[in-house]
Amino acid sequence: MTVPILTLNNGVELPTIGLGVFQTPPDETTDAVAAALNTGYRHIDTAAAYGNEREVGEGIRRSGLRRQDVFIETKVWINDFGYDATLHAFDKSAGKLGVDTIDLLILHQALPGRFDLTIDAFKALETLLADGRVRAIGVSNFMPEHFEKLFAETAVVPAVNQIELHPYFQQKEVQALHAERGILTQAWSPIGGITHYRDSDKSALEDPAILEIADAHGKSAAQVMLRWGIQDGRSVIPKSTKPERIAENFDVFDFELSPEQIAAIDALDTGVRGGPAPEAVTLETFGRDIPEA
Repeated sequence: MTVPILTLNNGVELPTIGLGVFQTPPDETTDAVAAALNTGYRHIDTAAAYGNEREVGEGIRRSGLRRQDVFIETKVWINDFGYDATLHAFDKSAGKLGVDTIDLLILHQALPGRFDLTIDAFKALETLLADGRVRAIGVSNFMPEHFEKLFAETAVVPAVNQIELHPYFQQKEVQALHAERGILTQAWSPIGGITHYRDSDKSALEDPAILEIADAHGKSAAQVMLRWGIQDGRSVIPKSTKPERIAENFDVFDFELSPEQIAAIDALDTGVRGGPAPEAVTLETFGRDIPEA
């Protein structure tokens, strides 16, 4: 199966669905990545802070695919913000992944209390882009106020903003800014997994409206939510370590949601964030050292 492609604002092409490996233990990551690539995925999303970049690289090599056939995305953690530190963060990630070039390198969070370091980190990404060491650059968990400061001091518009986005938390204001500035919305927790683990009384995976749509198509709730994201033009990166679930999440290109079904899912937004509040991210509370390659 050929995965639909999204074109970033610099012309680089990104498969619309990828495998996420957040919280995937290193000893399970290689097999999960290899299983995903065998299924047909061609986009793997990891991060320095996940502690499994090395295993992602091994999974890609184990798949037997050519390097240019797999889109690799990773993230710079806040401890490595700052111009020189971020340049070195690239070296650490590329070394662990076992690659010379990273397809998409993004800042994992804004650092509101030290936004000067955030700016310097993004300027380092601009240098890596100009040097051809990365093919596209972006950010994650950025809010409108972060973009306002970033646009004022940098030259390259981020290609991607990876944010928490699922039926219960849709961040429509942020998505509108993305549309205005040509930034791709990339959804983490696109099947609402964070709602399942953080609030067992209100899980998007068990929502009656989503289950009704799933039943109408002979699909799972997870597949419906992924299809909803894809039809809205987003990049989605579901995570799993189970081969059967990895395959299920990929099987979303043989049905289409109606406008009424899209509207029913759009109406489920609660405005309640499951992940950390962006303004709460500090080196004191979230800092962790990233090991060398």
